[in-house]
Amino acid sequence: MTISPVVSLRKAIRARLSADSALVAALGAAKIYDEAPRGAAAPYVLFSDAKLRDWSTSDSRGAEQIFVISIVSIERGAAEALALGQRIVDLLDEAPLALEGHLLIDLRHQSAETRREHNGRFARVDLRFRATTEAQ
Repeated sequence: MTISPVVSLRKAIRARLSADSALVAALGAAKIYDEAPRGAAAPYVLFSDAKLRDWSTSDSRGAEQIFVISIVSIERGAAEALALGQRIVDLLDEAPLALEGHLLIDLRHQSAETRREHNGRFARVDLRFRATTEAQ
């Protein structure tokens, strides 16, 4: 069974982020979720939206992913979430990740957006990335 390029990339990203002691310490544990558990203590990191598009050539099957990693914080203002976001960008932008079943061609940070949620209780930073992969 072929592994999805989205699943493969998320596994590699989770491994990279979880291996960074500075990020894990700032989060209070390796709190990197597909969906935050009920009552999860902030700050934490979420895999948010992902869009997958065909990026195949005549020689190989490929995929382009536009995906969002979100940081959620309960600190006043967005400073904590932005600092955590910058650490994630530093770890992932152009990182040479090893993927299961796919070859990572390129991984780049594209943008960041901040917002408040739940009547201002949570600060959220959404980091948008673009990745291209080829099937192996």
